[in-house]
Amino acid sequence: MSIPKKDRSQTRGGGGQYFEATPQAQSRPRSVVLAVRGLSLPLQTDSGVFSAERLDAGTRVLLAEAPPPPAQGELLDLGCGYGPIALALASWAPKARVWAVDVNERALELTRLNAEKAGLNNVIVCRPEEVAADLRFAAIYSNPPIRVGKAALHEVLLSWLPRLDEGDGAYLVVQSHLGSDSLARWLAGEGFRVRRLASKNAYRVLEVRK
Repeated sequence: MSIPKKDRSQTRGGGGQYFEATPQAQSRPRSVVLAVRGLSLPLQTDSGVFSAERLDAGTRVLLAEAPPPPAQGELLDLGCGYGPIALALASWAPKARVWAVDVNERALELTRLNAEKAGLNNVIVCRPEEVAADLRFAAIYSNPPIRVGKAALHEVLLSWLPRLDEGDGAYLVVQSHLGSDSLARWLAGEGFRVRRLASKNAYRVLEVRK
């Protein structure tokens, strides 16, 4: 899969992709600060995970522009990386249970570490197949892995979006030049109700409902 030069910061550190189960990149630990909506959390990152060198701009837009999470219930961070979305949700909704899901084992370990350091015991970190099939979510938040390819992305979304409780929403952030509008049209064609909540810094925040 070819990645434009300007986006290679997301995969730097020895090759490989952030959506691989076992990153081949040599470990190069670093830290970033998650600062949004009054929240400030130091997070450990590493090579081989998504946007290891800085908090991704799309994630920042999503957390700033999407509605706050429900106070209770099951919440999902789909493609959690090292955990900024999951930890923000868990901080804002301490009575909710946040599922941080990813295929990248290094990312999962980082999310566990970051949740522990932040004292957030309402975060469950796991691989997708470890989530019970009958579990339903009060909200889904995701900076989805666009670079897995359109077919794979569609498969991921069709696996998880139907697991929303009736009337509840998913919030996705996608760069406009990476197909946010075409993704919105595809989701509508699959029977979901889709609207653009925000457009900021070339990112779209989409609300998706059953």
